[in-house]
This record gives sequence, structure tokens and C-alpha cells, in this order.
Amino acid sequence: MSSTGRTVIAMIKIVIPAGAAKPAPPVGPALGSHGLNIMSFCKDFNAKTADITADVPIPVTITAFRDKSFEWEMKSPPVSYFIKKAAGIKEGSKTTGHEVKGTISLKHVYEIAKVKHGDPGYSWMKLESIASSIIGSAKTMGVEVVR
Repeated sequence: MSSTGRTVIAMIKIVIPAGAAKPAPPVGPALGSHGLNIMSFCKDFNAKTADITADVPIPVTITAFRDKSFEWEMKSPPVSYFIKKAAGIKEGSKTTGHEVKGTISLKHVYEIAKVKHGDPGYSWMKLESIASSIIGSAKTMGVEVVR
């Protein structure tokens, strides 16, 4: 049971480009398999992300209830998206630790950490811990962090 007294039947996690929710995959099958109103979600999501640059990946968690209603929550784009944007690269290194694809500054890391701190999963963490995690992600992607 949820806090509203409704029975949760599924938690659906998908990543959708900002302003581009359509009944086609991945949205349609994910929601349709639980009997949820796909068009209602698409309209709401596209309206809520209208002010975000097109094609920015937005992680979404949809809570489906037994009565076919749903609630949804969106988070900020993934850390990897921010790192690639800041480094000016399309993709990370395929061989971790062997190839440097780009560089970002500590200021970039701090700015990404501030954005991620607003997400529910990060709000309890110290900014320094989030920044440390971002530096680790950058290294894994073959992006060097410079002062």
C-alpha cells in the first residue's frame, strides 16, 4: 500500500528524451502492459519538460496503482550526460584507464554535483561525496578532471 492507501502494482523506471514522450517504445509498452493511460502520461511529461533542451535524457520513475492510476517523478539527467556535455564528447572511452577522451574542470564537477544534489537519491549526501562520485564516473569514462 502506498501512503495514499492505493495498492502499488509496479514501479517503472525509464529514460525519456525531454519533450519526446510518445506512445511508441519505450513508453508505450512499459505503461500499456500495466493498463495505464499512455497518452495522458505523454502529454503531462512533454508539457513538464517543454522548457528543457530537446533530447536531454530524463530518468522517470512511474508508480502504477491497481486502480490503473499512476504517479510519476522525474530526476535530473544522468551524470554521464553532464560529463559528456562538459567534455564536449559524444561517448566515453571503451577502454577505461587507457584512453583519455576529454577533460573537465573541478568547476564542472562542482556544478554537476549541485544539480544532482537536488535529486531525491542524492539529497542526503554531502556535496563533496557527490563530487567524488562524479570524478570516479569521469575517470571510468576516460575523461580527465583538471584543476
